[in-house]
Amino acid sequence: MRKAWFILFLINLFLATIQAQERDTLPKLDLGKLALVNQSDSYITFPIDIGNIEPLMFEANLNPNFVIRERKDSRLMAVLTPQITIRMYNKESYPVQTPSYIPQISFYYLSGDPNGLNQNTYYGRIAHYSNGQDGAFYRDSLKINVTNGNFATNYMEFGLIRTSYSQNKNAVKFFKSSLEVHPKTWMIEELRGHYSGLRWHNSFFAYKLPLDSNIFSKTRRANFSVKIETTLMLDQINYWELLDADRINAALTFYYHPKFLEDIGFFVQFYHGMDYYNIYFRQQLSVIRFGLMTEILRF
Repeated sequence: MRKAWFILFLINLFLATIQAQERDTLPKLDLGKLALVNQSDSYITFPIDIGNIEPLMFEANLNPNFVIRERKDSRLMAVLTPQITIRMYNKESYPVQTPSYIPQISFYYLSGDPNGLNQNTYYGRIAHYSNGQDGAFYRDSLKINVTNGNFATNYMEFGLIRTSYSQNKNAVKFFKSSLEVHPKTWMIEELRGHYSGLRWHNSFFAYKLPLDSNIFSKTRRANFSVKIETTLMLDQINYWELLDADRINAALTFYYHPKFLEDIGFFVQFYHGMDYYNIYFRQQLSVIRFGLMTEILRF
């Protein structure tokens, strides 16, 4: 009898150990990681863009994040981000013209079980967007002064991030939807009626996690990720019809993180839509880009 009880005890201990190991293999999704998903990645492109963009030496997005929270398990937190985007053109003396400055503060609130894998996170953001120039907006009555013309607007954004985990595919998935509002009094007069002040953003992100041989690993990083991002401009601009294709911006990004690199990986992106580089917004881009990107999420 004692031998039978001892065998039963060992079986229960083994099953409990297996369940604990399975729990340890699940990704950890605190609010800080959810906020990083909503902040644009830092990257630098190679000078081999394919499409109708002007020849570039590189485009770089510098996006450090400063987290403000009481403790790591807080449901409420803020993130300060002094975002800067730079393009160096492949011209004589390699000029850097009109960088984009987008300083912002974002607030996040996590609802539901903070230890769960299916979560809703609500966020709000206030941002300034300019190019640091003070020249005349137009060169003449028709052409925009992209060399040093003034571009400035301020906006609010409100949205939801829905998180889920697929155990079969061992992937973390995020769906994000938000509304971006630029009040007319918050943008310079020349932008009104030409630059969209009401934008609906929708995004889907999926991060494929490795089958880690060390089940107690706390620093698993996604092998690769895919991001699908769309923006629909809803307000009346440029006399566009409601269903005009020019109202849609879309991007598809594939990211791969090889094991031999620590903090960066390779990405390829297809983008179609309005140029997002400040005063160049009147241009329509269709471009494929390659480069290096920081993917700092660890699960």
